[in-house]
Amino acid sequence: MLSKEQEKWVNHLSNDSKIRIVPFDPTSQERFERLESKIRLKLGGSVRVEHHGASSLGISGQDEIDVYLPVPPSHFDELVAMMTELFGEPRSCYPLERVRFKTYEDEKRIDLFVINEESSGWLNGLRFEEHLKSHPKALEEYRELKESCDGLGTQEYYRRKIEFINSILVKT
Repeated sequence: MLSKEQEKWVNHLSNDSKIRIVPFDPTSQERFERLESKIRLKLGGSVRVEHHGASSLGISGQDEIDVYLPVPPSHFDELVAMMTELFGEPRSCYPLERVRFKTYEDEKRIDLFVINEESSGWLNGLRFEEHLKSHPKALEEYRELKESCDGLGTQEYYRRKIEFINSILVKT
């Protein structure tokens, strides 16, 4: 089941575009590390740069690498401005919550998120990933879910994914 806020977000997505799920890419960590180095070179070593999502879990996904820059709310806008200088205008923006940028590393799509480290979305995402890392059966179920969604519309894919995440979060 989705919350009202999650339902609103899912409903704004297109259901015309189709989701493509591909097997885990073993080069993902190396690509992440190269991008992390570039970001740190430009922004300094104090910026947190974290690899999350399917590629960090070693499972099938949307052929992308999710990179997060968690930041306190007081530095959120400043980091968004710096990331805009590096990667251009954001693809989506939820003020003081998360801002998504898109770039490529050796032709691999990278979704970069500046994220409020105090937001429920970030904290719940961390809880979800920690649960998967410590419960191999749940990780396998998540992989199977993602693979079963190959070819679905974007809306339906995210609906199923969020329902699964929510079912895990009630257990943690």
